[in-house]
Amino acid sequence: MTPRILVADDDRAIREALVRAFELEGYAVTAVIDGASALSVARESPPDLFVLDVMMPGVDGLTVCRVLRSEGDRTPILMLTARTETSDRVAGLDAGADDYLPKPFALDELLARLRALLRRTLGEPGGPEVASALVADDLRVDPAARRAWRGERELDLSKTEFDLLELLVENAGIVLEHSTIYDRIWGYDFGPDSKNLAVYISYLRRKVELEGESKLIHTVRGVGYSIRAS
Repeated sequence: MTPRILVADDDRAIREALVRAFELEGYAVTAVIDGASALSVARESPPDLFVLDVMMPGVDGLTVCRVLRSEGDRTPILMLTARTETSDRVAGLDAGADDYLPKPFALDELLARLRALLRRTLGEPGGPEVASALVADDLRVDPAARRAWRGERELDLSKTEFDLLELLVENAGIVLEHSTIYDRIWGYDFGPDSKNLAVYISYLRRKVELEGESKLIHTVRGVGYSIRAS
């Protein structure tokens, strides 16, 4: 099945360039000029991935992202923006985006990020069967169903949160370096100054470690993260 991408950007030149590039890669592309149109199209014909410009008139990309997540839509979202401050990136991730790319960007990098997001959503064609449930202490992850539980409590996770938790539980007791996690989850390394991973780890801790529950996600300063029983 041809992956479907919904592009929302009010800059006509960028929008048309993205459509051409994505279609040349074999994707089916729908392009709109603002956030309101993106939400309308998404509800009528849900895509496999969103590419949203942050700054759009009326309903901006962050609002689109928040609305989709509030409605339970977990479709991967890649945010594009001319703003490059760390706070802006964190705002995009806080809104529920799966990835964030500042303008101007290299087309090869954009396409690589799209492929990484789509692999996590659609899987590899003809790939192996998905592994059985993974367990660490009272935390259980079912990769096939993309569901996770802490004891009897089911966790409500975004796609990126689930992928990160699955990776940690799959390697329970092992300290995974920052660069390894970036490569496995996002397909590239954001660099030592990036806050993206720390933001997602904090999201997971809020959902996995409620008050009164033992700590499972551990930070090894200067190295990375690990899941293990306290």
